[in-house]
Amino acid sequence: MNPLELTMYEIARVFLTPVLLIIMGLFCYAFIALGAFVVEAWQRREPTRRQAICPLYRGTPAGHPIDSEAMELRILKLLEPLRISTRTAPMLGLVATMIPLAPALLALGDGDLAAVGENLVVAFAAVIIALISASITFLVLTVRRRWLLASLHELERREGRS
Repeated sequence: MNPLELTMYEIARVFLTPVLLIIMGLFCYAFIALGAFVVEAWQRREPTRRQAICPLYRGTPAGHPIDSEAMELRILKLLEPLRISTRTAPMLGLVATMIPLAPALLALGDGDLAAVGENLVVAFAAVIIALISASITFLVLTVRRRWLLASLHELERREGRS
């Protein structure tokens, strides 16, 4: 390898550990979000409790006109961590897959099958964990967005009645 290729390879290797740590963080966040989602879904079984648990109703005085644009911005802000997790986890999984492939291919060329296996285990484990994280957060994001938009619609409908 020439010096430029070697430098690029070393730079890429430096990013493997941080990317794997971020993927593990996203995995933990996905399960925390899933737990909060399950609790909220359980609480939403009773129609009378829906208002009490919905963040849109908090800070919205009854009888005062609501600003739909401000509420939509609030919804986007509430959903932003889920959205970021859903979109970045697969990309980071791909990065964590590609970095170990270079040493695996070099080891394959040298006939060192043990090193190939070690590198491929890291590569595929990282992408699987990243995709599981993205799938969980996508599910939570989709349903929670529907819940929040339904609550916004309910608030707007109530205001129209007044």
